[in-house]
Amino acid sequence: MLCYGCFKSSPIYSYIPSPIISNKKQELVLQDLSFFCPSHKPKFTSSLSCSHSLSQIMDLDNSKDQESTSLFDFLSRKAYAPPSWASLLNPIPSHIFSLGHLPTPIHKWNLPNLPANTEVYLKRDDLSGMQMSGNKVRKLEFLMADAVAQGADCIITIGGIQSNHCRATAVAAKYLNLDCYLILRTSKVVVDKDPGLTGNLLVERLVGANVQLISKEEYAQIGSVNLTNDLKEKLEKEGRKPYVIPVGGSNSLGTWGYIEAIREIEQQVQATTGRIKFDDIVVACGSGATIAGLALGSWLGTLKAKVHAFAVCDDPDYFYNFVQDLIDGLKAGVDSHDIVNIQNAKGLGYAINTSEELKFVKQIATATGVVLDPVYSGKAAYGMMNDMAENPKNWEGRKVLFIHTGGLLGLFDKVDQMSSLVENWGRMEVQESVPRKDGTGKMF
Repeated sequence: MLCYGCFKSSPIYSYIPSPIISNKKQELVLQDLSFFCPSHKPKFTSSLSCSHSLSQIMDLDNSKDQESTSLFDFLSRKAYAPPSWASLLNPIPSHIFSLGHLPTPIHKWNLPNLPANTEVYLKRDDLSGMQMSGNKVRKLEFLMADAVAQGADCIITIGGIQSNHCRATAVAAKYLNLDCYLILRTSKVVVDKDPGLTGNLLVERLVGANVQLISKEEYAQIGSVNLTNDLKEKLEKEGRKPYVIPVGGSNSLGTWGYIEAIREIEQQVQATTGRIKFDDIVVACGSGATIAGLALGSWLGTLKAKVHAFAVCDDPDYFYNFVQDLIDGLKAGVDSHDIVNIQNAKGLGYAINTSEELKFVKQIATATGVVLDPVYSGKAAYGMMNDMAENPKNWEGRKVLFIHTGGLLGLFDKVDQMSSLVENWGRMEVQESVPRKDGTGKMF
């Protein structure tokens, strides 16, 4: 007899709509072929048999059911079960929304001028989906589940004028049929003007987010918490049920996004059957929850990689304290200084680039085909490569996993600064010998 797996690859599979499984002798029994008309009834020219066990047959059938179900997992709300090594953290989220295209791939990154025997791999969280939302997706999977559980009908969040997090939140909110209110920090010179449609702003306004501008000076005096609470009170007076997400989605709940990412990386490492073991993880740090989740997950789980964070705003002391608050909020019982190494990479300031940083972004794109954003991963990679050049002994022979956190739309805000770096164009000169005739070229 023939089992389902072998049966599917046989010539007769397309003729038979539903095989019947029998556990007699652990065989798949094909019953009642009388439904074939004479012209289509298959002719068996060889023995239909194989050696697969019934359990293998059933597993194959069940896997098809699971595959069919997984097609509809996207945007679904599911009960959440943490990795076993994170089961003592508290509180543990009860649910998660499937917003990302996960797992994101890992591949070798052929960076130039690495220390001896150093290998760098790239975790492509820039490919996490949701209109290129990068690392923000993982945090929002938990935060949006909590918002829905609390009965919210709109979301409030806050950030810079080109905030990747704000754009990601606007998209996620619309996916779940929620309104979104964004408080965006900008220059006092343009705070009363239309903010335009550059980069993240275009996506935010396309999906219908309500954009409210605040000057950097007002932001510094009032603070993000007071600003979001003020808007929350206004909306509540209108009868709305707003849910506030902090800057970058960085609170203890958002931290679970990258605790879960560590489980994903562990599974990807296990799939290499021992060929790859990462010694270090490198990532940009902008609001804190990403590095908190990575550091805590790597420390608790089997990965045990050293986490290096390159701060693109504020200073390392601020982030050590902020990460400590996040992991204390999960009752982790560990000192942030013991699980993450934070270095300063902000340069001239948040979202402000030197010509050297932008030139680096261009060089890496040309050398490897990987486009880094200028605000987060671009500065982190620049900091990592500088550290490798200055302290090569610290990196020699190590396998490094760099987390690309996305933010590609931020490049569109740097067009003027980068134009001189991409002058590789010119009008094509066609030889006179090439024949010419009107209508030859079809312009699709």
